[in-house]
Amino acid sequence: MDDIFTAASVTGSGRPVLVENEVECNLLSNVDLEPEDGTANSFVALKSGVLILTTHRLLWLSSAKAVGIPLSSITHIFSSKRSIKSVFHSPRFRFQVSAAVITVVVRGKGDWEVFLTKLWECWRARAWEETTTSVVVSRESTSSGSGFYGSDGSVRMVGVAGILRKEQQMWESTDKSLQDAFQDLNALMNKAKEMVLLAEKMRQKLLSTSNSTNQDEMGSKEEMQDWLLSVGIASPVTKESAGALYHQQLSSQLADFVRIPLERAGGMISLIDIYCLFNRARGTELISPEDLFQACSLWEKFDVPVMLRKFDSGVMVIQNKAHSDEEVFARLRTLVAKPEALRTGISASDAAMTLGIAPAMAKEHLLTAESKGFLCRDISPDGFRFYVNLFPEISPNDLYLVKDHGIYGAWIRAASVSG
Repeated sequence: MDDIFTAASVTGSGRPVLVENEVECNLLSNVDLEPEDGTANSFVALKSGVLILTTHRLLWLSSAKAVGIPLSSITHIFSSKRSIKSVFHSPRFRFQVSAAVITVVVRGKGDWEVFLTKLWECWRARAWEETTTSVVVSRESTSSGSGFYGSDGSVRMVGVAGILRKEQQMWESTDKSLQDAFQDLNALMNKAKEMVLLAEKMRQKLLSTSNSTNQDEMGSKEEMQDWLLSVGIASPVTKESAGALYHQQLSSQLADFVRIPLERAGGMISLIDIYCLFNRARGTELISPEDLFQACSLWEKFDVPVMLRKFDSGVMVIQNKAHSDEEVFARLRTLVAKPEALRTGISASDAAMTLGIAPAMAKEHLLTAESKGFLCRDISPDGFRFYVNLFPEISPNDLYLVKDHGIYGAWIRAASVSG
């Protein structure tokens, strides 16, 4: 079986981890992989998994196992023959890997004939050879980069001059790629994948550089990384490739995508912001708001670290499951207990600066804290101001008792200073 299948990696949400230049093309649900009787290198049948076709591999994924078959190891794809018998059993097609013949039994929904056509196209395109060629060229250029003489016998530039020349050649190549990409819309569409890969390489180079003490330089690097991260998703899930599993696969890809934006937004981000970021990353493969909402709603059925939440005001956000409202409330209580806040209260902007989130999200947290009885709200022409709730400190038996301790006493002292 090791001669047929290779181990495949998956993300936390169950999506396959693709290699360089690899793109998803199609998939089928509820697929069995069975060995043909009488063939060598037999294996134990794989039952009820998702079969994903990429430009480089066939991936079979289930909740317990993930394996792949490199397209380069497929020696023959058998033509599908229609017969009376085929009417009464599940659709199936066969292909050969070395001496083993594998039968693909499609028990779920999906257009298996389109999948088979795509398999033929990817197998004939031999995209994996382009990746191999680029790696070999890179290694050859690296190995030939040593010494004072080039492969053609010319003297190689070394030292600072050589480094500057190499940088100039790299930027000239990058500039040429950008010029070619922006000639017209068709060229841009054809170059989109190349631009995404280029941006990913640049981002990795930035991440690998040593930390700088220059604040301006650090800010520029962070800004560049933010821009590169939003350039695109190399293999976005589409209705054409995912078929009936479109929303399920979209949900898994979205769960992987929101991880970095959530970390930067303090563990919570609005659904509208994610819609903009996700569509920008998908490039021309835009999704509708309804598709995004359905994808987020499916998170309840899967073991993913994020969730969709709806506040009492109707605002919907995406947050980490590890996000704790109690921790937020504790930070808000500390903020409103400060002398200045005791006198003038706090706004959503004040809370946003403390929590490190957007003002809109901070306002929702303040309103939730108010509903829990931690805060009181004052509405004025200047907007909402939130104050510490003093009513729990007042004794119903003696309404006029002035306490000289606790938050009530701190409020009295703050009010006296302002007066």
